[in-house]
Amino acid sequence: MLKDLHILPKVRDSISQLYVEHARIDRHENAIALHDASGSVPVPVASLAVLMLGPGTDITQAAIRVLAENNCLVIWCGEENVRFYASGTGGTRSSTAMLRQAWLASDERRRLGVVRRMYQMRFAEELDPQLTLEQVRGLEGMRVRAAYERLARECGIEWKGRSYDRGNWRATDIPNRALSVANSCLYGVCHAAILSVGLSPAIGFIHTGKQLSFVYDVADLYKVEVTVPIAFRAVSEGVKNLEREVRVRCREAFRERRLLTRIVPDLFAVMGEDSRAAEETAPVDEDAAVPADWWGDERMRLGEADAVEEGR
Repeated sequence: MLKDLHILPKVRDSISQLYVEHARIDRHENAIALHDASGSVPVPVASLAVLMLGPGTDITQAAIRVLAENNCLVIWCGEENVRFYASGTGGTRSSTAMLRQAWLASDERRRLGVVRRMYQMRFAEELDPQLTLEQVRGLEGMRVRAAYERLARECGIEWKGRSYDRGNWRATDIPNRALSVANSCLYGVCHAAILSVGLSPAIGFIHTGKQLSFVYDVADLYKVEVTVPIAFRAVSEGVKNLEREVRVRCREAFRERRLLTRIVPDLFAVMGEDSRAAEETAPVDEDAAVPADWWGDERMRLGEADAVEEGR
């Protein structure tokens, strides 16, 4: 049993994601092994950021435990990882980062500050301070649509806009299918990073009302740079088994670009915090089963809370 979760592998040091379907997964020494009709394959998990479990997958309790011990997020998803059903927990028990995230999202002015930082990170462009949240969203939408059209022209494919039917996957046009698969891989990696530092995937700033709102916010920082070119190039090359090829290319791109070394610092940068300082100062529970004090913070005892309220 780990006594100090700070010794867990850092998600920023991980390099990959893995999608599995129609297989059985169990523990193999300090890793996992995949079993199907063709045989068995051992999979090291120390550098695995997220394991996506598709249809027809069975996994043992021992395998889940070793994945958790190595800070690997487990996601239960639909075929080709297009639908999201559930996920495991992240690698931290501290609520420090999540409380700050909720504080930022609960005030319109602070929330708009985060949205502005996200926009500037994506487009390296200063925004008019008078713009409202809806105006920033509209400006962002125009920039993204223009980027998609430009990349489609460069790859020589026909692009009719972002449109797909989750209820009828095969009826969706090929470019949109490729893009959905690529983005689902990116969502998994972003989701793993978000949970690993104790943030909530549900508390978004641009996207709201979904259980993965913040995942979509963070993934948008990298789509035009990473997943859109991968998807469009795969379509232009007419590759066989498109969905699998796109997933493989995404995995290689995430590794080559060391995407996870960027995501964690970016998460705290958009919230106006230094990632290293936040990780080092966040309290870590030695025993998750021990109840916390009512106020959870030694400074917020009743007497001090009254003094704060009275402005003393």
